[in-house]
Order: sequence, then structure tokens, then C-alpha cells
Amino acid sequence: MPQGKPRQIKMVGFMQAQNCSITPGSWRHPANMMDFLTPEYFQRIGRVLEEGKFHLAFFDDRLAMPDIFTDDHREAVENGIRVVKMDPISILTAIGMATKRLGLGATYSTTYYEPFHVARLFATLDLMTRGRAAWNVVTSLNSSEAGNFGRTEHLAHDQRYDRADEFVEVVLGHWDSWDDDALIMDKATGRFADGAKVRALKHEGRYFRSRGPLSVPRSPQGQPVLIQAGQSGRGRQFAGRWGELIFVVYPNLAAGRKQYAELKQAVAEAGRDPASVSVAPACYVCVGETREIAEAKRDYIRTLAKPIDALVLLSEALNFDFGSKDLDSEFTDEELRRISWTGFRDRVVMLSGKANPTVRDFVHFSGRGTIGEFPIFCGTPTDVADQMEEWFTTPACDGFVLAATHTPGAFEDFVRLVVPELQRRGLYHQDYAGETLRENLGLPRPNAGDWRRVKPASAA
Repeated sequence: MPQGKPRQIKMVGFMQAQNCSITPGSWRHPANMMDFLTPEYFQRIGRVLEEGKFHLAFFDDRLAMPDIFTDDHREAVENGIRVVKMDPISILTAIGMATKRLGLGATYSTTYYEPFHVARLFATLDLMTRGRAAWNVVTSLNSSEAGNFGRTEHLAHDQRYDRADEFVEVVLGHWDSWDDDALIMDKATGRFADGAKVRALKHEGRYFRSRGPLSVPRSPQGQPVLIQAGQSGRGRQFAGRWGELIFVVYPNLAAGRKQYAELKQAVAEAGRDPASVSVAPACYVCVGETREIAEAKRDYIRTLAKPIDALVLLSEALNFDFGSKDLDSEFTDEELRRISWTGFRDRVVMLSGKANPTVRDFVHFSGRGTIGEFPIFCGTPTDVADQMEEWFTTPACDGFVLAATHTPGAFEDFVRLVVPELQRRGLYHQDYAGETLRENLGLPRPNAGDWRRVKPASAA
């Protein structure tokens, strides 16, 4: 952040390339648009986010339909529980053609793709959107994803992150292939580029071998922004090393303050400036002209959730069949060890106060499949701004990842009612700072090789 400039909230629109938002009941809302198989649906949302000066439209992703519950996909399909999963890059390209400043972020897995593919994909997206791309680095979650890519089982948690560290190194190495001034394009001499300024990577490591050079010249922002969402011990270490924008889930403000400090410490331990990394928790907003209107919206949205939503999505996220146990059956120590998403598991253990929570505890304390999964800021524009300001100034965050209760209405309400109030208070920018996502996030344009000065996890 430039010296002397006050902190301002970073805003991210949380999107899905599917039939609903992250809350599966959203598609059941009478005001939810249902043309999600068209570019117009996503371009409409992108325009709304850009009107509200959001920094980023971000797509979460999974590489499999949620079919772990009872080892069958049919319950998920029948109930529309996040079963449509299109490739987010194609959709981001469509949004990019309909917007000019909005950042465009997508999730791509380090477990089921190859580094060269990811490097080329995001470098191209960054060029085609004139410097607005971001890559959310994930290690994926479950065995259904493994099965779609010819694997028999999902890798162990810490091994996924060890592999991911090397994966990111390879991607960044490829992004460094071209110097900024490598292109010459002199028609008179016939010289296209300076061969000495384009380098092969020749990486040979524990998990990957990749030759290079990357076949995509350097982009306007040097390289896409790196997003991370690690909250477990090893995941937090990974986020501290690589994340420029870190997404988190806080159960409450008190836990948020603690986790915020821990993440900033992880960044410092990796030899990076904590002030240069933005931490943004997921949230819902139910806002209305009066508190009564806002609360009525919230209460109605709660009725859209079905019990099956939680069981299907818990099974997907934790790589465990929640249909295999009774609601009041405790998880054994061995079953808890097998759970894929350790940060999620640890949050339920903490909130329940039980070393061995039951299925019902996981449903209740996770809020999975409902708008109770994230904090809900509810009330008038003043009320919502008060709540967000408290989280921001405490501090527990540097911004927010706004999930939609329904689309595009939840984003429209926020832009129409809350953004002007945050701007009035000086907490939110009046306009974009520049053309690239890095400029708008206050991030410097990296030079080739800057990332090599960051400490690896083993040295942090």
C-alpha cells in the first residue's frame, strides 16, 4: 500500500460456474435468474460488480459433481445441489469482454492439472483482459475429483501442499520466461524477438519436470495475482508464502481477529510484508431500506435450504460419506483423521467443544448448505456498514468475499445500498485506481524472479 494512503476495503464477488451460488438454495429463490447456461447471465453479474467498483469477480470450483453422499449423484442432481460445474476460465473471458476494470479470478487445482497448462492458461487470460487475471491456488478436496482424472484416491493433506509448493514454483518460473522488452517486432529487419531474453525453465524436481520456455509473452501486470485460502497449519504456511489475496472463513469476529493475526504472522515468517497481503473473509449481506425488510429477506432465504443440501455438501467438502452414519453418531478419531479439509474439521471441533463431533454437530456448526455457513451482515445500509467497518478496523480483515443469497439481486442490493454508505465513510474507493488488478489491489508489478526471495515452507 502506498505510504500515507488510508486502508480501504477490498471487495470480491464470490461466484460459481453453476446453477446456484455457493448456497444451493439460491436457485430456488423466486428472484434468482435461471439463464446460467448463457454468457449473458454471468456478464450481467460482472457489470453489476463493476458498477459497484468490486475489485474482483472470483469463481470457486470443484472438479466433480457432489456424489460422495451415499456414493451416488442422484440426490444432488434431483435437488440442484451445485451439480452444474462449467469451466470458469471460459466464463471469465466472457465477463472480461463485458467489463473494463473488474478483476477476474478462477480456481485451478495443483493436484489435477500440469504447471505448464496453468501457466499458459492464466498468462493468456491476463493478456486477453489487459491485466485483470488472478489464479486461486487450490489442492482440491476429494476422491470424486481423483476419479475424474484417473486416480484411485485423493492425496494426503500435507503431501498435497508439498506438491503445490513445487507446482507454484514451476508456474512462476514459466511466467518469468519472457523479459518485458523481449518483443521487437521489427518488420524491416524481420526480427521478431530477442532470443536472449526468452529463457527455458528446465525444471526437474520431486513432483514435476517442465522444460519451457512458456509460449506466452509477459502480461501487463507482470503475472496474474495469486489467491490462496489455506487456514490449516500447513495451508496457512502455504498461504503465507504465496498468497497475495487470502480468502478465509471466520465463524465470528473474535475468531477472525485471532486468525487474521496468525495469517499476517505467516506472511512475515515467509519474508514478505504483511501489509502487502489482503485477507478477506466470506460473508453474506441481507440489506434493506429498513431492518424489518432486511430481516424478512434473511428469514425467507433461510427457508430455501433443505436438510439434504448440508449432507451432500459436507460429504463433498470433507471427502466422507455423511450418509454412512446416523445423525447423532460420533466421528471416531480415525474417521476425523480421514477428513480431507482439515481447517473445516478443526472449526467444527472448536465450535462444538467436542473432540469427536456427531454428524448433527457438523451440520449445525458448519452451516454448510445454508447462509449460516458465513457471517451474515443484516439490516439497513448503515447497520451493514457498521458491521463491516467493525470487522475491517478491529482488524480482522482487509476486505470481504461477498457470497450471493440469490443472483443477481444480492449483488444489486449491495451495490445500490451499501457501497454508497461505505464510500461516504471513506472506507471504500470511489473508483478504480488503474487498469490492472494489481493496481486496484495496491500490489506492485513483480519483476521476474522476485518470488525466489520468499522462504520455502521448510525454512519459514
